[in-house]
Amino acid sequence: MSSPRHVIAIASGKGGVGKSTVTTNLAAALKRQGLAVGLLDADIYGPSQQHMLGVPESTVPDQQDGAFLLPVEAHGLQTMSMGYLSSAKTPMVWRGPMASSAMSQLLEKTLWGDLDILLIDMPPGTGDIQLTLAQRSTLSGAVIVTTPQDIALLDARKGIEMFQKVEVPVFGMIENMAAHVCSACGHVDPLFGEAGGRDLADAYDVPLLGQIPLTRVIRECSDQGVPVVVAEPEGPVAAIYLEMGQQLMAMLEQYEAPEGPAISMGD
Repeated sequence: MSSPRHVIAIASGKGGVGKSTVTTNLAAALKRQGLAVGLLDADIYGPSQQHMLGVPESTVPDQQDGAFLLPVEAHGLQTMSMGYLSSAKTPMVWRGPMASSAMSQLLEKTLWGDLDILLIDMPPGTGDIQLTLAQRSTLSGAVIVTTPQDIALLDARKGIEMFQKVEVPVFGMIENMAAHVCSACGHVDPLFGEAGGRDLADAYDVPLLGQIPLTRVIRECSDQGVPVVVAEPEGPVAAIYLEMGQQLMAMLEQYEAPEGPAISMGD
């Protein structure tokens, strides 16, 4: 079975920092650079990528040989999500081991094909699913998403520490909602604090890949199921994501690709 050359976890210490939105647009930016990109929504309890990518609610992945799932294509991305396998109105009321098992199935039983990179939209926190991912797949590295707010930075620190403990390199941080840009006059206001992400990146000696503003267009595009990088490819927000994608790929080139498939296909 073919598998991605690189697997990158996009993680955050807490929810509400816009990690899923960042993952969607980063995937779209990498696709614009000519790469074959996959996106796995590993948030078993609250999958959101189906909506952000505009995939109809009735979509169910095709199967092969009764054992494997075929990715759902959206905006040129190969995607898989628990949202494709469950109703939006039915919550996953599972204990940790069941959720970890479900995530492993999505990761290992999806025929990803010859991808250059697979981004994994991680659930918030540092629990069972994160540890399962680190144990069952060969991660090339991780990217931590945070806001400049002090409480978010505290949890982002935990995320960095977790990946360091399982010997997964942190390729960098992304500071989301770095500042609000007024749509009327262009005034920039750091609502959640200033330079918090940069300071934390400096403290751990990891790059700050980019700072994404808090703008209405990002929210509107996500609600409409079209990443802003796709909706406004020449816009200023798309330019930020494209630059972050270039930095991420440059860092990957500095690391030797792991031998064998990037995804463990064990039982």
